[in-house]
Amino acid sequence: MESTALAEPGVQLSIWHLFMQAGWVVKLVMIGLLVASIWTWAIIIDKLIAFQRMRASLSRFEQIFWSGQSLEELYRTLADRATTGMGSIFVAAMREWKKSFEKGAKSPLGLQTRIDKAMDLALTREMERLEGRLGFLATIGSAGPFIGLFGTVVGIMTSFQAIAGSKSTSLAVVAPGIAEALLATAIGLLAAIPAVVAYNKLSSDAGKLAVRMEGFADEFSAILSRQIDEKVAQKG
Repeated sequence: MESTALAEPGVQLSIWHLFMQAGWVVKLVMIGLLVASIWTWAIIIDKLIAFQRMRASLSRFEQIFWSGQSLEELYRTLADRATTGMGSIFVAAMREWKKSFEKGAKSPLGLQTRIDKAMDLALTREMERLEGRLGFLATIGSAGPFIGLFGTVVGIMTSFQAIAGSKSTSLAVVAPGIAEALLATAIGLLAAIPAVVAYNKLSSDAGKLAVRMEGFADEFSAILSRQIDEKVAQKG
C-alpha cells in the first residue's frame, strides 16, 4: 500500500502529465521554447558544417593561389563557377580589373579604388552569409530564460488560484502548479544555454574566417597595385 501511495505522485508529476495539465498559456510557452530549441540545434549543426567547409575552401584556394599559377588562368578557371570565400573576392577583383582595362582606364588611383571596393563588397557578402541566423541564437540566448520565467510566473499564479479555490496549502494542492512553473523555467534554460554557448563560439569562428579573407584581400590588393604601376610605367 505504501509503495502504491508513493508511486502515484510520481506518475501525476511526470513531465508529460505536467504538460498536459498545464494551462494554455504555459503550454504555448513550453511549445514555443521547444521549437526554438530544435531550431537552435539545427542552426548550430548547419553552421558548424558550413564553417568547416569554408575553412577547407580557404585552405585549398590559398594553396592554388600561391602555387605560382598565373592570375589570368586562375580567373578563367573560377569565373564561371559558383565561388565562395577567397575565390569570390579574387573573382570580384579580377572582373573589375579586366573591365577597367577593356574600357581603357586612365587613372591608376581610380582603378585601385574600384578594385578595393569590389573586394570589400565581396567580403561583406561572404560575411553576411557566414553570420546569417546567428542573430537568432543571440535572441534565444537572451530571451529564452525570460520567456521561461513568464511560464514560471503563470504556473505560480495557478498554484495560488488552487490554494484560494481549495482553501488548503497542502503540497498536493500547490505541487502541480509549482512543478509546471519549474518545468517552464527548465525548458527556457534548455533553449538558452546552448544558444549562448554556440553564438559565442560561432561568432569567434566567423571572426577568424573574416580575418583570413581580409588578409588575402589586402595581399591581393598589393599585388594588383604593383601590376597597375607596371602597366602605367610601360605606357609611359
